[in-house]
Amino acid sequence: MLTVSKLARACGLSRGTLLYYESIGLLKPVSRSAAGYRRYGEQDLRRLRQICVYRDAGLKLEDIRALMDRPEDDASSVLKRRLAELNAAVETLRGHQRAILKLLRNYEFCERTDMNTKEKWVSIMQAAGFSEADMRRWHVEFERSAPEEHQEFLEFLHIPKEEIASIREWSRVG
Repeated sequence: MLTVSKLARACGLSRGTLLYYESIGLLKPVSRSAAGYRRYGEQDLRRLRQICVYRDAGLKLEDIRALMDRPEDDASSVLKRRLAELNAAVETLRGHQRAILKLLRNYEFCERTDMNTKEKWVSIMQAAGFSEADMRRWHVEFERSAPEEHQEFLEFLHIPKEEIASIREWSRVG
């Protein structure tokens, strides 16, 4: 038998996450100890691992509950719907990228050399909450979806040609 903490650790989750999953009915303990502590079995571990697989795939908790509670239902419809939602979100982000590029090209203040530097852009992105990993993913997606615009954007920031080549190379590799 596993405790809450041991079960959470086995799946790389926090104890709080596991308790939240229990509170919304995704998981329930097999039993309780004499002292009232939750106890989970191997079946619970398998269920939690499956929940984690679905979460890693970007499924919403209500969709996961539907898949877990009705395994006889066709999961493909839930997965196809979520894939369509993710595709729409990616398209929205691409639209945002294009709009930002357009704004950067059109605003007069952006014509000033001191306004459009790599350092300024990085500081803006960091202030907006982007980590280094987030910025790398941003470049990878930009390069994949709009390579010419990505090149123009990097040139706009007055990044040296060698560095642009390097950024675009690792962006293609992902």
